[in-house]
Amino acid sequence: MDQQLVDRVWEYLNAGQAADVEALDALYDPEFASVRCDAGRVVTVAKDRCLAGFRALRAQGCTVGGTLDDVRLLAARVHDGHGAVVVRRVRDGAAVLHTLVWRREGGRWGTLLREFTFDEAGGTPAGGITA
Repeated sequence: MDQQLVDRVWEYLNAGQAADVEALDALYDPEFASVRCDAGRVVTVAKDRCLAGFRALRAQGCTVGGTLDDVRLLAARVHDGHGAVVVRRVRDGAAVLHTLVWRREGGRWGTLLREFTFDEAGGTPAGGITA
């Protein structure tokens, strides 16, 4: 796997875990969208809504919760200025799969363009934000 891309993924996961709104804002592309498939529905959440959710958590003194111990990077592919990384997490014994699509800018991995999430159990609201 492309180590710079892997490092960028971990930077994103850690920022989300810490509800670090400033870091997430810098990591999210201006066109960022989270596309979530769960419990028979598909929801798309734009960057501003995702950041608003993290801001609300911080204002309430909450964190995302849990740890990153269950995270596994399953695959990474680079194609035509974009990189896609498949991330597997486990929640309540069920796998949750994320595909993170990154934009390559100036020879470096820049911003996160899309996050596609498949959560068969459907237990986390769109955007992956929990109180």
